[in-house]
Amino acid sequence: MSIPALYENPSANVIRSLLQHTNELSIYAKDMPYALKAEVAELNLSSGRLVLEVEYAGSDIERYLVNGGVSFDLEALKGLHAMERETYSLSNVDAKLIKTDSKLYRLECQLPESVFVHENRGAVRIPFILGMQARVNLEVYLHDLNVLGRLRNLSVGGCMVDIDLAESIAIGVGQEIPGVTLEFPNGESFFAEGKVRHIRPFGNHGYAAVGIQFINLTMTQTEALFQYVNQAEREAAFRTGSNDQLSYHSPLFIAGAKEQKLLQREAQERDKRARQSPMERGVVDVAHQLQVGLMYMRTRSVFPIETFYDCVDTLRYLVGQDRKAFLYALAFLREEPDWVRHAVQVAGQLADMLLTRDPHDPQVREAVLGALLHTMGKPLLISAELPSLKVNMNLAQKAILSGHVKELSSKLGELDWAPSPTCRDVIEQANERLDGSGYPAGKRGEQLSALIRLVTVIKAINKLLHARNGEPPRSPIDAYRRIHGAGAAYDKTLLVEYIQVYGLYPIGSLAKYSGGFLAWVMDIDSKGMPNQVHIIKNLRFPDTNISSFIGQGDLSQIGKLHEIVNPADYGVKVDKI
Repeated sequence: MSIPALYENPSANVIRSLLQHTNELSIYAKDMPYALKAEVAELNLSSGRLVLEVEYAGSDIERYLVNGGVSFDLEALKGLHAMERETYSLSNVDAKLIKTDSKLYRLECQLPESVFVHENRGAVRIPFILGMQARVNLEVYLHDLNVLGRLRNLSVGGCMVDIDLAESIAIGVGQEIPGVTLEFPNGESFFAEGKVRHIRPFGNHGYAAVGIQFINLTMTQTEALFQYVNQAEREAAFRTGSNDQLSYHSPLFIAGAKEQKLLQREAQERDKRARQSPMERGVVDVAHQLQVGLMYMRTRSVFPIETFYDCVDTLRYLVGQDRKAFLYALAFLREEPDWVRHAVQVAGQLADMLLTRDPHDPQVREAVLGALLHTMGKPLLISAELPSLKVNMNLAQKAILSGHVKELSSKLGELDWAPSPTCRDVIEQANERLDGSGYPAGKRGEQLSALIRLVTVIKAINKLLHARNGEPPRSPIDAYRRIHGAGAAYDKTLLVEYIQVYGLYPIGSLAKYSGGFLAWVMDIDSKGMPNQVHIIKNLRFPDTNISSFIGQGDLSQIGKLHEIVNPADYGVKVDKI
């Protein structure tokens, strides 16, 4: 017998709606360096009883319960391709922890009777749930950096904004935000100054949650804010069915012409995206975890070594599982921040080359860790003087960025973590060159180990293959020529080895064929020629995307391989969920 909506626990009702889709639930705590994944074992709609099952090998799971309460994010992926993301966050839910096996636990939770949260100062926080939407623009540095996001809750005291994890490097706790603009579906907007109260990773798909307090409000702003909060409260009550007196949407949440166009464009973009393979998902997860680790270093002064070693071990596992599929998946990091893309691609290729030489090489783990951490000093340097790593930098900003190795080393010392000798060598020497023209120490010749010589070649080629600081990417052949022509800066023997391993048309490159087709190179033969490709465009119809996989026997149908091209020149992007 179904229970009438009026008598359902509203929080349980929201959770039920999200559980009907692909979903992930993450338990988080302020003092813990990573979130725990959990499964919903029971959900009682009338009583609000929620039982979560968690697998945890550590001995401190109690630290995820603060004053008898647990906090979690629930993410659901909806829509035709499961790429529409909807979330629900609950904090300080009454919970009882029960151990059921050596590594298995049950969390018996009592959901609140209302979806509205009463804050310490008497304000009511309204969650944006069941499709409620509002866009947010954070002007982090006046006239220099704007970060876009989604509103996840709202009160007269502040709001929580869901932003891309990559953008979080410019935001710190206690930082004042000159402009916070909320834009509601009907076109109305609210502007205020803000101050960051907290920031944390949000779920498992590359996002961060930023808690913002509104500051310096005028009487007019305060009155407008009260109205928007009241309208949001009414809309949430209508959508959850917790008030049977409401029979229609708040006008604030009825999409106007501008919002409808934006929603239509977003739906079209989602329809264009192909499903990610498990290998691609694994590589993207490493990129996200690297950024999560950075967030903990910046905002909580914690060095989450387990998170970073998990990244290393994932890369090593993926290489061993299917080497060529792994190399192909690395190409799908093109839309990640440059420092992350570079770190994961270099670390991935380093693992590939070292394991190809010797699957039992004892230095692989520490060397790959060093490659992942090496560029992390760059986002640590973000400031008003260097507001973004995306811009074409002036000389002063380039000078600041050249100190990224020292910045990272200083941060590691501050966090009381000492890398192993192999890891330290890669972190500190990956930008050195045999002729002494590298940085930060200008080492040369025999001062650089065989490992560092290999890392420098991989890094240098990777930089040339991607656009950076206004310079377009080079083709693989041009990159090899540039490295070869750099005098005594790089080890020529290792350059030859690299070319032998990856060829002139590397897996993950975008090839242009004489028949007018663009195709990702998925595999190459013993001579380095593509023998399996993923066709994505016919340039005779440039506005139409296609998806067709063909092998050696059918390649003649698309013509002769003409050249490796820059995806950006043809509008080829890899969008995130």
